[in-house]
Amino acid sequence: MGLPINIESLIHGRTIEWERLEFKKGWNPEDIIHSMCAFANDLHNWGGGYVIIGIAESKGQPVLPPAGLVQNQIDALQGEIVQLGHKIQPNYFPIIQPYVLEGQDILILWCPAGDNRLYMAPTTLGKGAQRQAYIRVGSRSIVAQGENLRRLQELTARILFDDRVNNQATIQDFDLGLIQAHLQEIKSDLFDESRNMSFEDLCRTMHIAKGPIEDLRPVNAGLLFFSKTPEKFFSRTWIELVWFQEQEGKYFGSVN
Repeated sequence: MGLPINIESLIHGRTIEWERLEFKKGWNPEDIIHSMCAFANDLHNWGGGYVIIGIAESKGQPVLPPAGLVQNQIDALQGEIVQLGHKIQPNYFPIIQPYVLEGQDILILWCPAGDNRLYMAPTTLGKGAQRQAYIRVGSRSIVAQGENLRRLQELTARILFDDRVNNQATIQDFDLGLIQAHLQEIKSDLFDESRNMSFEDLCRTMHIAKGPIEDLRPVNAGLLFFSKTPEKFFSRTWIELVWFQEQEGKYFGSVN
């Protein structure tokens, strides 16, 4: 399954902030589970982040060309990532995408903000490990303590507006043309795949809709981006441009 973002632009930091990227030269499950947990908690409302395995890091920047992974290692790693997801409480599973960059196999974990935070992960993968809530600070995943832990606990009581399901709309209020135009513009692999998948699966893959199969509903962010009539669901989602005429006959505008 493709990701709704251009992979090469992602790796070069041209589409999202560096703080949302974690590069790993090789497989380090203990570090990776902490980063998965931190991105799921999404303390700063960044929208989660990405763990990229197979590319080394130097001072927060990717070291290219990529080191790469052994081809027959990819399937095994995907299984281990699922196991790591079961160790996080509540369980959390990123979207996994193998990719070939400059002739090398890499593995990308897309870790969107979770719906059931506060998430906690074991401090180590050994026996008797304690569980802690992890957050993202700069380009590192750390244990949430003090004021950061208090802020994270407050987030458990509310869902941010962008991520809220809009029960006044259905996924039919999305415009497929707008969605595909966006994917084509950013050169996402998901653009080609979208032609052969159901509309419901496409909306779920892009995280612009949530809910059970029988009642899949858009989230607010999806309606703002991919509905042709967002004003039906959000008041004042327009720009007012007013022209004024001075005594000399000159016009000037005011935007509200």
